[in-house]
Amino acid sequence: MSERHTTGHGHGHGHGHQHSRAHGHEHSHAHRHGHPHEHGHLHTPWRRHSHESADKLDAALETSSRGLRALWASLAVLGVTALAQAVVVAASGSVALLGDTVHNAADALTAVPLGIAFVLGRRAATRRFTYGYGRAEDLAGLVIVLVIAASAVFAGWTAVERLLDPRPVEHLPAVAVAALAGFAGNEWVARYRIRVGRAIGSAALVADGLHARADGFTSLAVLLGAGGSALGWRFADPVVGLAITAAIALVLRDAAREVFRRMMDAVDPALVDRAEGTLREVAGVREVGELRLRWIGHRLRAEVTVVVDGEVTVRQAHAIAVDAEHALLHAVPRLTAALVHADPAAAPGEADPHLKLAHHASP
Repeated sequence: MSERHTTGHGHGHGHGHQHSRAHGHEHSHAHRHGHPHEHGHLHTPWRRHSHESADKLDAALETSSRGLRALWASLAVLGVTALAQAVVVAASGSVALLGDTVHNAADALTAVPLGIAFVLGRRAATRRFTYGYGRAEDLAGLVIVLVIAASAVFAGWTAVERLLDPRPVEHLPAVAVAALAGFAGNEWVARYRIRVGRAIGSAALVADGLHARADGFTSLAVLLGAGGSALGWRFADPVVGLAITAAIALVLRDAAREVFRRMMDAVDPALVDRAEGTLREVAGVREVGELRLRWIGHRLRAEVTVVVDGEVTVRQAHAIAVDAEHALLHAVPRLTAALVHADPAAAPGEADPHLKLAHHASP
């Protein structure tokens, strides 16, 4: 048996053939956790589309709404914090506090590209963007990395300038209070963003949370600078400003690594192991072949080949593929779509039908 059997949301595979052509109709399986799972065949396009899209839309709206709430709440907190710090900067002339204020303001403004990405992620797939707009979050993550880099350059430049031309810092008690306020605001935002980002699978939101956490520690560094200035060390403020720059650079490294991995379709190898183990336990699956996972925004998609007995019928092979998809959707967190292809086990002396596709492979 050389026919391919695929099941999932959006049927077909990379060689241009579709399972629907073999059967004369399309199969769709929408899974809503907490409700009975229906695997019936829907023969009319409008019914298939509405049944297939309902769960996807619900999941997208829920995760996007949580992300948007986290963004607007953190924007409000960091905006108020940066505004209060800016007033103290104008009165005190502290470059360390200036660097912290600019960084907080930049962190608050990163809510804008992320908010746009979450809104775009709600849009349905089109014939041009067939996977939807979820990867707008990756672009937002790239913008965040650039904002972090720009704030590091600005903080470093102002610190070096003040180191070459030291000036006294005034209103030290106010600087200390502003530093503590900066730490409190950033730590709250960091915990909130990281928690929500991990819950919905958004690498960009997690990166933004790490950014806020580093800002909190730079605010504490401003407090040290104020203490040094109070003791009479005139270089304390610019030296702390340079330390803040170094801290921002470390955050930049971590955030860039996170965003780069997501843009390169990296996934946690533990998820691959879990998916393979789950598939091996599905009745009728003899082997697990090629398995791929990728993030599209904050949702996972899987493509997998399983080997089944070569003597089973087309319908039986399709049923095994459906069971495999069903098991994956339950076992892998944030997996919302799986495309399962069933290959028959090779018979003695039988030529591999896939050999005819070898010349299409990339060199």
